[in-house]
Amino acid sequence: MLEVHGVSKTFDGFTAVDGVDFSIARGEIAAVIGPNGAGKSTFFNLITGHLRPDVGRILLKQRDITGAPPHRICLMGMGRSFQRTNIFPKLTVFENVQAAFITHRRCGANFWGLSDRLYRAETDALLASLGLADKANALSGALSHGNQKQVELGIALACDPEILLLDEPTAGMSAAETRETIRLLQRIAAERSLTLLFTEHDMEVVFSIAQKIAVLHQGRLIAEGKPEAVQQNADVRRVYLGERQ
Repeated sequence: MLEVHGVSKTFDGFTAVDGVDFSIARGEIAAVIGPNGAGKSTFFNLITGHLRPDVGRILLKQRDITGAPPHRICLMGMGRSFQRTNIFPKLTVFENVQAAFITHRRCGANFWGLSDRLYRAETDALLASLGLADKANALSGALSHGNQKQVELGIALACDPEILLLDEPTAGMSAAETRETIRLLQRIAAERSLTLLFTEHDMEVVFSIAQKIAVLHQGRLIAEGKPEAVQQNADVRRVYLGERQ
């Protein structure tokens, strides 16, 4: 589904991502972990077109997307959520998700004139699958942090992705919200045959859902593999897991 070959990115002499090779298979759930400043968000920004790599190539479904703009990558089947919730706080939950349906399907030029009748059934169905049906008419900015992240997930899913990148999907959530989000992500991935790639600091989340883990440290990939192998890796325990303990 996704291949990253020798990707690097430097900012004013500081190397944020250093020669990373990485791949994820169709239908796989993978996590990228590492200490603060390891390069995780930069890595995501390179994959999703928000940054252009200095060197290296990125392939999505065997098509070269290196340096392509985010909207084009989105149309090719990649969705994204951000560390900071990225929604329209003054629109209702329904309007947020409906807007994503309308614009992704290229009806944006007539957005306001068509919004009363376009993709209403699709929006209702998606909100129901996310557990947001009872909040459809609520202003998104008035929701809890956990519910706002669900709205952002709905916006991403309305764009019909085949692979979804989630940047710290449980950050700032309570323990109960975190458990609910894990169950939701697992269910959505299974129902939609989604490939998931996420960054996360909560190791309980990582080891409960990820089938594959990649570990970044100072911009370099120091380990990659199944959770059990990564957990026992001496370098990982030294630079990350051991530090957290």
